[in-house]
Amino acid sequence: MIIMGILNVTPDSFADGGRHYSLEAAVKRGTEMISEGVDIIDVGGESTRPGADRVSESEELSRVIPVIRELSKLGVTISIDTMRASTARAAVTVGATIINDVSGGLADPEMLLTAAELKTPYIAMHWRGQSKEMNSMAHYGDVVADVISELNVRVNAALAAGINRENLIIDPGIGFAKDAAHNWAIINNIEQFVDLGYPVLVGGSRKRFLGGDTPDERETASIALTKTLATSRIWGVRVHSVKPHKDVLSA
Repeated sequence: MIIMGILNVTPDSFADGGRHYSLEAAVKRGTEMISEGVDIIDVGGESTRPGADRVSESEELSRVIPVIRELSKLGVTISIDTMRASTARAAVTVGATIINDVSGGLADPEMLLTAAELKTPYIAMHWRGQSKEMNSMAHYGDVVADVISELNVRVNAALAAGINRENLIIDPGIGFAKDAAHNWAIINNIEQFVDLGYPVLVGGSRKRFLGGDTPDERETASIALTKTLATSRIWGVRVHSVKPHKDVLSA
């Protein structure tokens, strides 16, 4: 199972907003992740926490491109965490080799075609709407069946746009338009997502459903979640810390 390390180059991300906002701090954190054995560094310049405002394209680019350019010199695999096709293209130009789109192609009609053209792996997450309104969209009949159905729609759209099946990765979108019970139902049935036949990425790190009053207080639970998922056949976990998760996988 791979470890994808989160590198938020933002002032307002829920767990670590502002900690790695400068180029120097972001590159330092990326270098630390490499030393800890990270498999992929996921660089994002736009917070997707509940209630977050979107940033402009120019602001997003100014945050992520210098960081990706520097870290790519170190030989690490980099994914660009973005909902914008233009940002994805710019990031790949300077060294990113994976596109991680939390909207699954819904936020930008050019994204799927761009990913197909770039021929990079593409991570499609389950998503129902922007951060401002997503909490109001957490209504399901059967959350596992509904999320699988909606993810299949995005998978089919990606394939129709020309993305190679071998380049598709899916993410059930823990914490996005889902309450705690929804998140746990998905985690407890994650094998159903694996059975769809695509690599599965799970991003539950430090999210509110794990308990604790602050994101940092949820770190222990995040590591326990990785340990639980280690036997589930998923492709990877997206986490804020690297070494504790690598350690629990090798224990």
